[in-house]
Amino acid sequence: MSNYQTGHDAEKLAAEWLRAQGFKIVELNWRTRQCEIDIVVCKKKTLYFVEVKSRASSAWGSAIDYITAKKLEQMKFAAEIWAAENDWGYDIRLAAVAVDGNQFSFVEILD
Repeated sequence: MSNYQTGHDAEKLAAEWLRAQGFKIVELNWRTRQCEIDIVVCKKKTLYFVEVKSRASSAWGSAIDYITAKKLEQMKFAAEIWAAENDWGYDIRLAAVAVDGNQFSFVEILD
C-alpha cells in the first residue's frame, strides 16, 4: 500500500473517531494550490484545523512527535486562508490526531 493510501485511510479513521468524540466534520482534505488541511472540525463554536499523523506503533514515539515547526507554519497559513474564505468569525485552533496503531489521541497545538 502506498504512503498516500495509508495516510488517506488514517484520515478517514481519524474523522470517524473525531465524530464519535462529539466533533462536527466541516471539511475533509481541503486543498488549494498553496496549502492543505486534513480535517476541519467544529465543537462548541471552536473550529479546529486538524493534522493527522499515523504510525504503525508508538515504539519510536508518538505520531504527534512528527509534526515539525515547518508543518506548524503551513497549518497556520492554511487555517488563516480557510477562515478568511469561509468568513469564520469564531475561535480557531490548530490540533492533531495521532493514530498510533489502534490508539487515537487528540492534541490541541499551542504556540
